[in-house]
Parts: sequence; C-alpha cells; structure tokens
Amino acid sequence: MNSATAEEVPKHARSGLGLTPPRLLLAALFSFAGTMHFVAPTPYIAIVPPWLPNAPLLVIVSGVCEILGGLGVLLPQTRRLAGWGLIALLFAVFPANIHMLQLAYANDGTTLWKAALWFRLPLQLLMLWWVWRAAARPKR
Repeated sequence: MNSATAEEVPKHARSGLGLTPPRLLLAALFSFAGTMHFVAPTPYIAIVPPWLPNAPLLVIVSGVCEILGGLGVLLPQTRRLAGWGLIALLFAVFPANIHMLQLAYANDGTTLWKAALWFRLPLQLLMLWWVWRAAARPKR
C-alpha cells in the first residue's frame, strides 16, 4: 500500500481523473482544431490530397475524430482509446501536411511559409510522442 499523504499527491491525481496540464492542453488543442473543421472548412478541404475521395466528407470525419479524441483524453475510461485514436488520426492526416507543402511550392508561397510547413512535418513526431505520453501509454 502506498503511504503517501494527501499533501504529497498532486491535486490532479487526487481527483481521480488524472487531468494533468499536458492532458488538458492536448484535449483543448484537438477539440479546438476539430471544431475549426466545421467553422472554417475551406482551408482543410484545400489541403486534402487530390488522390483521396470526397474531401469535404474527409474534413468532417477528421473534425469529428479530433473532437472526440480531445474529449476522450479527459476521461480515464476513454483516455487510452482516445490516445490511440489520435495517434491514428495524426498518421492519417500526414498526407495533408505534405500536400500543403507541395501547394506552397506550386503557388509560390513565401520562404517563411515554406519553412513553417517544413518545420511542421517533424513536429508531427513530437505530437505523436505527446499523445502517447499523455493518453495512450499503459499505466505504470
């Protein structure tokens, strides 16, 4: 049995929800991004690679998945499933990030914009790690 006193246990752990700042931020980020798929869908539709069918539907589906994943991270009962779902989503939308970079070159995007899009590609690895650490990895 653990002999830690209430003062030694972080408040978020005592609540039983395990709502750490990284989890809260992750939930907010994905929920906001998913909501934006409905508020302003045009930029998302534009970056869906042309080889994928029905870009508007894919934007709706990915938006719903982002919102559900973000909200799922908040609950201990759904956290791991939501985490793995968000990891799958990050892999699924990676072609859109590449297509966005291709569009920047095809449309003479600024050097700064191209650099930001190049930076975004490896940033996906950091996002994958963050989701795994905050939501998907097994409990210790």
